[in-house]
Amino acid sequence: MPEKTDQLRLLSIFHFVVAGMAGLFACFPIFHLMMGISMLTGEFFPAEAGAELPVPFTTFGLMFTILPALMILLGWAFAAALAVSGYFLSRKRNYLYCLVMAAISCIFFPFGTVLGAFTIAILMKDDVKAQFA
Repeated sequence: MPEKTDQLRLLSIFHFVVAGMAGLFACFPIFHLMMGISMLTGEFFPAEAGAELPVPFTTFGLMFTILPALMILLGWAFAAALAVSGYFLSRKRNYLYCLVMAAISCIFFPFGTVLGAFTIAILMKDDVKAQFA
């Protein structure tokens, strides 16, 4: 039984590590977000005083603002959900949440895929299910 507890403790630690990496990777689109904001404010291509921005710049500005903002928010939400899953694994609570997050983490290739596969393999064992009850 101590071996299963050690496996859950290690899985919990790796969930926190991969959550940190996912949160860091989610910050990469910040450059595009800043570029989109500068397009919308007119700082990207300075125009003459009082001149209106052309429609394509406004459209690209919105695209370069909304899409990176969504990518950043979704990445941070995924990282937070993965960290919560690591917390639940360490406390041996919310079995179904941990199992679902293990499946979702497989999308985050390659680190999340490895973590999710090992988490699913460990959580499917009967003696581990009994620890969550």
